[in-house]
Amino acid sequence: MILFINACVREQSRTKRIAAEYLSRLGEPYEEVDLVSIDFPGVDEDFLRWRDECITAGDFTDSRFDLARQFLRADEVVIAAPLWDLSFPASLKRYFEQINVPGLVFHYGVHGEPISHCHIESLTYISTSGGPDYVEDYGYGYAKALAETFYGVKKTALIQAAGLDVEGADVEAILKDAFAKCARKD
Repeated sequence: MILFINACVREQSRTKRIAAEYLSRLGEPYEEVDLVSIDFPGVDEDFLRWRDECITAGDFTDSRFDLARQFLRADEVVIAAPLWDLSFPASLKRYFEQINVPGLVFHYGVHGEPISHCHIESLTYISTSGGPDYVEDYGYGYAKALAETFYGVKKTALIQAAGLDVEGADVEAILKDAFAKCARKD
């Protein structure tokens, strides 16, 4: 199953345009998680106490684990997240907080190393930025580290369009270049 994690806020999002192109070229159905529409629970002392009790009991049947269970079913993950303030939208961080559940998505081995319960073959991170190319360091880099360390993903890729708001930029040419990268599955 292809899982599309959509962290695009704007209706006319350039990141979402690239993601739509990429997903159309995959030619397969996908499940979309629209992060803007999710009312994430607050992570406070009560939530953490409840979650720790569930982890200890190995009981992940509550609907608050739906996103993590959906993530576990994925064979391929596509994330669309524009670069905002040298990071990604806060909703994506909240999503990661909800799915990164010890005992469900991964567990710690005898030496403290995370051992994934996922079977995700690849993760593609799609992003745009108005300014210079910082996506690899601040957005994609975080998602890639999680994917490799906690989810056991061996193949990650970045498709980006940077410099879109730079004075004199040819926005359509930059986007066209990003669309061309959508064709490659290497």
